Amino acid sequence: MTSKHTTLYRDKQNARLMGVCAGIADYTGIDLLWVRLGFIALIAMTSGGILPFYFLAGIALSKKPAHLYVDQDEQRYWQRVRQSPKRTAREIRARFRDVDRRLAEVETYYVTSNPRLSAEIERLR
Repeated sequence: MTSKHTTLYRDKQNARLMGVCAGIADYTGIDLLWVRLGFIALIAMTSGGILPFYFLAGIALSKKPAHLYVDQDEQRYWQRVRQSPKRTAREIRARFRDVDRRLAEVETYYVTSNPRLSAEIERLR
């Protein structure tokens, strides 16, 4: 099952024609201008042979939901997930390790400054 965040959509809000290039730009995180210039270059190289595929994609792709992302940070996060899921998973694991390390430091601080709490924790182990 695919997430609504990892699906390619047509982006009608930033569309010039059908929103396919805008959807590809949103999906990949590449600037919309570069996607459009690349598509124009493809049209020139294929003598317009790519146009039927553009219109098929415009018909086949769903419209992007209005509130797909809460904010820009979430949008960038999902673009990174689509580009490199393994790298994103490594980043999340690293963040969790960092949070775990900081929590351990906080626990150590409170335990060493409070002998009664330290005894309670040892008794629970």
